[in-house]
Amino acid sequence: MKSLEELAKIREEAVKKVDIRRNREGTRIVVGMATCGIAAGARPVLTALLEEVKVRNLQDVIVSQTGCIGVCRLEPIVEVYKPGEEKVTYVKMTPEKAKRIISEHIVNGKIVDGYTIGAEE
Repeated sequence: MKSLEELAKIREEAVKKVDIRRNREGTRIVVGMATCGIAAGARPVLTALLEEVKVRNLQDVIVSQTGCIGVCRLEPIVEVYKPGEEKVTYVKMTPEKAKRIISEHIVNGKIVDGYTIGAEE
């Protein structure tokens, strides 16, 4: 890097890669990673999602983290955003459930109703 212009270009490219609010193409999977989510087991859920997306080589799927989603008693929580569809919120997730979400919802387009908010009780 030899100039401020080069630095600005590098910054712009990096922002495009990480700014999921602007980049809404493809499917987004968001895991609640506030302290309540982490305490309930969100980290292994996040890892399982990332591994499954990688194993299946899903190019149009972004897995990311967020803070508190707001329903601590239902953690770990995973939200799925697919273009043109309503958000789906999965609750009380485990790594095994996360793999099933990838298989059934992300790959085959079938929401796993038993894991969604409202079906938890």
